[in-house]
Amino acid sequence: MKVLVTGGAGYVGSVLVEKLLKKGFKVCVVDNLMYDNGFTLIPHFNNAKFQFIKGDVRDKSLMKNLVHNFEFVIHLAAIVGFPACRKNPQLAREVNVHSTKHISSLLSSDQGVVYASTGSNYGIIENQICTEETPLNPISLYGKTKTKAEEIFLNENGAVAYRFATAFGLSPRMRLDLLINDFVYQAINNKTLVMFEKSFKRTFIHVNDMADSIIYAIENYDNMKNDTYNIGGDFNNFNKEEIALMIKERVDYYLHFAEIGEDEDKRNYEVSYEKINNKGFKIKTSVKDGINELIKAAPALDSISKYKNV
Repeated sequence: MKVLVTGGAGYVGSVLVEKLLKKGFKVCVVDNLMYDNGFTLIPHFNNAKFQFIKGDVRDKSLMKNLVHNFEFVIHLAAIVGFPACRKNPQLAREVNVHSTKHISSLLSSDQGVVYASTGSNYGIIENQICTEETPLNPISLYGKTKTKAEEIFLNENGAVAYRFATAFGLSPRMRLDLLINDFVYQAINNKTLVMFEKSFKRTFIHVNDMADSIIYAIENYDNMKNDTYNIGGDFNNFNKEEIALMIKERVDYYLHFAEIGEDEDKRNYEVSYEKINNKGFKIKTSVKDGINELIKAAPALDSISKYKNV
C-alpha cells in the first residue's frame, strides 16, 4: 500500500514514517523542511519503499501531480500551535486551510484520508468533559484554521479526523515548546519552573501513540471513515500542577506557583476517549513513562532554540 505523508519530517511525521516503513508500507514524504529538519529522514534513504520530495503543500502543481498516486494521504503538514500561527497568520491560513482545500479537491472517492486535527478546536469549555459531540469553539487562530480544515475533509472526502490531545515525548524532530517537554527541560536545565494557572487541566498523548493511532486508522479505515475521534487516554488527563509534581519526583528543582500572570493557552478541560476506545484503539504510554524518557534524553538536548516552532 502506498501512503503519502505531508509534513512527514516533522514531530509526528518523523515517528510515523519509521513505523509505516517497518510495517511494509510504501511511503512518500512531502515536506518543505522549514525547520531544517531533513536529518530526521536520513535513516530511510536506503529503504527502497521510501521516497522524499522537498516541496510545499501550497504548491498546487506539485500536489496535483502527486496526490492521485497514493491509496492513503496522511495530512500532517501545518503551522502548528497558537504562537506559530500568531507570528505569521497569513502563512497559517495558507498552509492550514487553503492547501487543505486544494488537496481535498484532488482526492478521489477511493482514496483514504487521515487528518491530524487538534483538541484546540474545542476552545474554552466550562466544567464539562469534552466528547466528539461537544460544540467546537476555537479561540486561537490555530484552532480556527484546524477546525475549518477538519470540516473540509469530513464534508468533501469522508476522512478520519483525529482531534489529538497535547503531544509529548521524544521524536527525531524534537519539540521543546510542548508543555510536558518544556517543563522537563526547564526543570533539568534551569532548575526552576514558574507556573501560572496551575489548576488548568490538559489531556496528553505520547507521539508514539499518535503515530500508532494513524496506522490503526489506515488498517481499519472502512470502520472509521467519515468521523471524528478524540485521541488520547483518560489516564493522561492532568492539571499543570500535577505534571510539575510528577517531574519533581524525579528531578530536584524549584517550582514556583505565580499568583500574578496568566497562561496564554486557555484550554482547561478533560476529554473523553470512549469513542476511539470502542473502535478498538487505546494508547499505551503514560505521562509518567514519557517524563522518564525525557529526563534520560535531557543531556542530548543542548539547545532549546533548535526544538521550537517559533
